[in-house]
Amino acid sequence: MSPTFESTHPSEIASFVGKHINYTYKNGWQYEVYFKNERMLDYRVRGGGVGGRWVNIVRLAEGVVKVSWAEPRGTCVSVAYNLVEHRAHGATFFPHWIELEPKKIIGFHNDKIDLMRQYRDGGPTYPILVVDEFADITFVEDCCRDDERGFAYAPQDLPAGYRAAKRRMRTRRNGLR
Repeated sequence: MSPTFESTHPSEIASFVGKHINYTYKNGWQYEVYFKNERMLDYRVRGGGVGGRWVNIVRLAEGVVKVSWAEPRGTCVSVAYNLVEHRAHGATFFPHWIELEPKKIIGFHNDKIDLMRQYRDGGPTYPILVVDEFADITFVEDCCRDDERGFAYAPQDLPAGYRAAKRRMRTRRNGLR
C-alpha cells in the first residue's frame, strides 16, 4: 500500500485518532479496535488478536468513519463506526478455504503470517463467504495517538481485571461518548 492515497484526509478523521472502541455483533463476537493514527489501527478479536494492519480510513459523516483492509490470509474487511448512534456495521469477505476449515484461522495471526499466506495461496478462494452484520459499540475511550500499550497483548494474555476495568469505565462515564 502506498504511503499516501486520496481517500484519506487526516483532518476529517482526526476525531477518531486515539480512540479505543469495544463492540459486539449480534452473534456474540466481541472486538476491540484502536485507531492508532491516520493510517493504522490495531484490533483484537476476543478469540484471537491481530494488530498493526494498514488500513484505509474515510469519514462518511460527523462521528462516522469507514475502515477497510485486506488481510494476508485473503480476507477483506470493511467496518463503519458510528459514534453518534453507538453502532458499527461490518462486512467481511472470507475466501472459501476459511469457510471449509475455519479452525485454521483461530489465534494470533501475526506469529504465523507465512502459514496464513500458504493457506491463502492454496485456496480455494471462491465462492466468497460474505458476513454482513451490525454491532453495538459498548465502550469508547480516548487514548494517546500511536500508543502501543493498549494492544500489546493477545486476548489470552490480557492483564488480570482488564475486562472488568473496561466495564467499570463504561459505567463511570454514564454513556459512550
